[in-house]
Amino acid sequence: MQLANHPHRRYNPLTDQWVKVSPHRTKRPWQGQTEAGARPEIPAFDPSCYLCPGNSRAGGVKNPDYTETFAFDNDFASLLPDAPGGTQLKDGPNGLIRAAGERGKCRVICFSPKHNRTLAVMSREEILRVVRMWNNEYESLGDLDYISHVQIFENRGEAMGASNPHPHGQIWADEIIPDIPLTEYIQQEKYTLQHGSLMLLDYLEYERQADQRVVWENASWAVIVPFWAVWPFEVMILPKQRAACLSELTALQQQDLAEATGITCTRYDNLFLTSFPYSMGIHQAPTGTQQFQGVQMHLHFYPPLLRSASVKKFMVGYEMLAMAQRDITPEQSAQRLRDLSDIHYTQGGTHADH
Repeated sequence: MQLANHPHRRYNPLTDQWVKVSPHRTKRPWQGQTEAGARPEIPAFDPSCYLCPGNSRAGGVKNPDYTETFAFDNDFASLLPDAPGGTQLKDGPNGLIRAAGERGKCRVICFSPKHNRTLAVMSREEILRVVRMWNNEYESLGDLDYISHVQIFENRGEAMGASNPHPHGQIWADEIIPDIPLTEYIQQEKYTLQHGSLMLLDYLEYERQADQRVVWENASWAVIVPFWAVWPFEVMILPKQRAACLSELTALQQQDLAEATGITCTRYDNLFLTSFPYSMGIHQAPTGTQQFQGVQMHLHFYPPLLRSASVKKFMVGYEMLAMAQRDITPEQSAQRLRDLSDIHYTQGGTHADH
């Protein structure tokens, strides 16, 4: 079997699922049209933006005149701390109809006071402030006695449902451990109990030796297109040393994570000369009483763009009804990302210092 030519499946050990790869369908997917996306002029301050410094949010709450990062309780939170957690509903034959109350807390993080900044054009020092705030929020929310899991994420761009272009992310702190991270915890623990080592450290060492899917690395982190990637230019950012969560990172590892995040976002923008949409999230150790062996923190980036600024990958038909599928191979995606410049295409050679 030739992975570059023959249809095949690839196994994801983190989720215990498979993805179908059909490389023969599109041998050179980036040889077609790759028009640049429209670049609307976005001001550094928007008086109508509810996230800009000094502006009012829902209910008349006014933002402080913040000059760096800023976090606050989500005004339209999906989870509430005073909800009736622990309540159960069972009905129907054999308990088929079930529901459970759940408490939680939702936060919003503004990455920058500037309305027109993104992680792709922020300096390493600016992104480092975001990394530190991620850590502060992870620790403070995790200290709440009813919280078991803290999910940090960013939806970038209208294509991913972002309702505001101001650079920001979200945090949902759950009373329970959600399904996807729970599956990853269980899979990593199984691997550690069976092999006596960490799944993601072993996997990263394999990838660095194979040298096919590593996009970029520094002393502490590596950016790779996973062997089992589903999205066309999906990447993971993996630590090179043992680190179950943000709290375990050294100052140098925090700085290197800021650099890796900035480089990843810059190369995304340079790929199709557009402000690249994606969903990004951090998976790390749970914060409640339920703990798992072998958990290694990591970042997932799931971008939808496939061939250009306007051509996207959609999960429809077979993907929704059977299993995930992709045409462009992870090796092709990694090579494409490796070949890109770290100088942001809008900066004219004056890219921020990642």
